Amino acid sequence: MLDIKFIRENKDLIREGARKKHLKFDVESLLKIDDSRKELLSSIEKKRSEQNLVSMRLPQMKDPEAKQVLLNEMKTLKEGLQKEEEELKEIMKKWQTQMLLVPNIPDVSVPEGDSDADNKEVKVWGEIPKFDFPIKDHIEIMERLDLADFTTGTKVAGFRGYFLKNEGAELEFAIWQLALDLFREKHPDYSLMVVPSLVKRETLLGTGYLPQGEDEIYKTQDDDFLAGTAEVATMSYYADKVFKKEDLPKKMLAFSPCFRREAGSYSKDTKGIMRVHEFYKFEQVILCEASHEISVKHHEELLLNAEGILQAMGIPYHVVANCGGDLGQGQVKKYDIEAWIPTQNKYRESHSCSYFHDFQTRRLNIKYKDEDGKLKFTHSLNNTAIATPRIIIALLENNQQADGSVKIPEGLRKYMGGREFIGKK
Repeated sequence: MLDIKFIRENKDLIREGARKKHLKFDVESLLKIDDSRKELLSSIEKKRSEQNLVSMRLPQMKDPEAKQVLLNEMKTLKEGLQKEEEELKEIMKKWQTQMLLVPNIPDVSVPEGDSDADNKEVKVWGEIPKFDFPIKDHIEIMERLDLADFTTGTKVAGFRGYFLKNEGAELEFAIWQLALDLFREKHPDYSLMVVPSLVKRETLLGTGYLPQGEDEIYKTQDDDFLAGTAEVATMSYYADKVFKKEDLPKKMLAFSPCFRREAGSYSKDTKGIMRVHEFYKFEQVILCEASHEISVKHHEELLLNAEGILQAMGIPYHVVANCGGDLGQGQVKKYDIEAWIPTQNKYRESHSCSYFHDFQTRRLNIKYKDEDGKLKFTHSLNNTAIATPRIIIALLENNQQADGSVKIPEGLRKYMGGREFIGKK
């Protein structure tokens, strides 16, 4: 959510931001609603003031007829006030709905484009492996080495269900442990949290996943939701908090199970572990002071942290700057890290790194006091540290061997009992 004063003073920027993000939003319609809201508020305030004055005069009046006239005026005033208060309730509903739809303004460095096909490569790391034998995809590797059971997964959990087994399950735990150790050693200023994925509607509104993304989110019979990222609960943990400036930045590494319906993607990656309904993720979240330069600095930091985990596993990847059409409503700028998948002969998304300025914190009411004691909304940022099981695809496919075994990356071996291979006799 943006400040209405900012929207009013920068409506051309809002219009341009919506165009660049390929979002439909009528800023003039919002401003007309806001005009009505302000007029009603002014009128209500005036009537309440008149009502207070009459209430003070009545006890002092001696003339019964004059008093009755004033009482009649008071009744008319009260009826008019009640009518306007009801009108204001309806106007406020429309105003709040429109305010939740205002797109954040993308950074000038965000490329133009309609979709992820228009994202711009900004960095490449690692050597793409060359194979002198017919390579297998992760599904064939996992089934042959008994690392997963997709048939029973579908039987038990439905479409996109899966079981990780044996070294497949060990790999997932090993990746988590590697991420924890790297943060403990290299980024000790990040506080570790395990956060709930079952959350209330307000948390998703606050982080910007609602109202637009409701078809992507699982909903319970109690009208709660299953979040698709630990960012939701982590940000909401600090809702209505006021920090001292010297306590910023607040940096968190949050872990949770995650759930996504994958609505509209039934023809994409229906087999294996690329798109699953239930997965696990370490999410990096930062709250910092309201400075674009500081947000940009932390954005690059979050990116490097995630790259460090992939590099420790030796997984080739590249980084892309997302174009306007591939940005969410609240994002100012976003990088995607995409890991190399040999059988698809292309990079596929494994991480998403974004900053929002005060878009989320204004909704969640997260503030700090600056040097002058003035309250300001913090800025917020987030990035995947590592998500499983998807990254296992790149790990297995890039490290497969001619004899059907898989070489365990050196960075993971100590978490896998010191073994160098999976499936080698």
